[in-house]
Amino acid sequence: MGAVTERQDLVLLPGLLCDARLWAPQIEALSDIARPLVVDLTRDDSIAAMTERVLSEAPARFALAGLSMGGYVALETLRRAPERITHIALIDTRATQDTPEETQRRRDLLALSERGQFRGVTRQLLPRLIHTDRLEDADVTGTVYAMAEAVGKVGFLRQQTAIMGRPDLRPVLPGVRVPSLVVVGRQDILTPPAMALEIAAGIPDARLQVIEDCGHLATLERPVETNAALRRWLTQAP
Repeated sequence: MGAVTERQDLVLLPGLLCDARLWAPQIEALSDIARPLVVDLTRDDSIAAMTERVLSEAPARFALAGLSMGGYVALETLRRAPERITHIALIDTRATQDTPEETQRRRDLLALSERGQFRGVTRQLLPRLIHTDRLEDADVTGTVYAMAEAVGKVGFLRQQTAIMGRPDLRPVLPGVRVPSLVVVGRQDILTPPAMALEIAAGIPDARLQVIEDCGHLATLERPVETNAALRRWLTQAP
């Protein structure tokens, strides 16, 4: 495929307990080739409703990148409106539904939040979100805490409800016909490399990028490597 040089519309979808700050390094680094739009995924309690929000706010044609929960929404968006999407990037995400154990863990976190311990949810999640080397990185952890605080208890409840009710997205993969990038941190606990490999194997001609010394939030933890992968992806001709 040839190279694309003009700036493209790029829709960015955050993960659970995240907002636009998740994508701040990419918005800055890719500004010469992209016009970014971050969609707010805190206001809906189903993947279907989140998808409708994306389609209503996005330009007519756009590149689409989603991290974790944002990846679920990205795949559902592609399923519903493939003609509108020029490129797709799936970062630290999966195509399968939760196991019963994972669903129970989410319900436990919801119960904790309902008991008025929402800030404790963030502390409990942090070692599962980022690489152990980042736990003392005040820039990264401060951003994670700030995003979670901004999403808040109500947004968290909506997002977890949406995640627990998501469909199996594996049937979407074989029909993808646009430049596709799958990125995963080598030490991602929540959606490990095996899940990324399954996505990449299911999409024809997808590129898989495994980022070393990185957990679940590659865009914040390893922005240089993530930005480089996204730049290569965006400059592929659709």
